[in-house]
Amino acid sequence: MYKEEEEREERGKKRERERERERERERERERERREGRRERERERERREEREEEREERGEERREREEREGERRERREREREKERERREREERRERNLRSEEEREKERTEREDEEERGKERDPA
Repeated sequence: MYKEEEEREERGKKRERERERERERERERERERREGRRERERERERREEREEEREERGEERREREEREGERRERREREREKERERREREERRERNLRSEEEREKERTEREDEEERGKERDPA
């Protein structure tokens, strides 16, 4: 009887040790799950940060391209205005030369007519 009781106690202790080992394994699995979750969470945060940085760079790039486009358009408008100004100036100069040439031709004709009258007074 004493031996049976000892064996029963031994089996009880053995079961208790087995349960304790199982609890320890469960705690270890839970710790690994938590660490895995934490690691996954950290990785997710890193991914989000990288994505935000890419978006910011993309936004900055779009803004920069927009500013460059505006500058290009402004330069193009300025070049167009300058070209139009030069064309007006050239037309004005041509018109002045034409007017001067017509005036010169007119005075030459008048001078020629005047000389003709002097030669042929009748």
